[in-house]
Amino acid sequence: MDTSMNERGRTRTVWRVMLWGGLGILLTMPALAMSLGAEGVDWSVSDFVIMGALFGMLGLAIEAAMRLLKDWRARTIACGAVLVVFAAVWVELAVGVLGTPFAGS
Repeated sequence: MDTSMNERGRTRTVWRVMLWGGLGILLTMPALAMSLGAEGVDWSVSDFVIMGALFGMLGLAIEAAMRLLKDWRARTIACGAVLVVFAAVWVELAVGVLGTPFAGS
């Protein structure tokens, strides 16, 4: 058995668990804050659905970059670009920096 292939598969599994587990934890944090009575955290079901969809797209885009690109520099640039787009959409939905009519709802 080739140990490098086995190690590579294990590494891929570890980062995938960290990626999806981290996104899941981030999605549950507002629910935990609301259950503990934190002020300023008032999410509706639609907020959780929208954020879940955004996190899902973020995770899939990062996975695609990691699988399709072989060079670490290209992977880093692609993941950075994905994170910038994610942050821009998140900020726009939260406070409406760009002035769209559906922001802050």
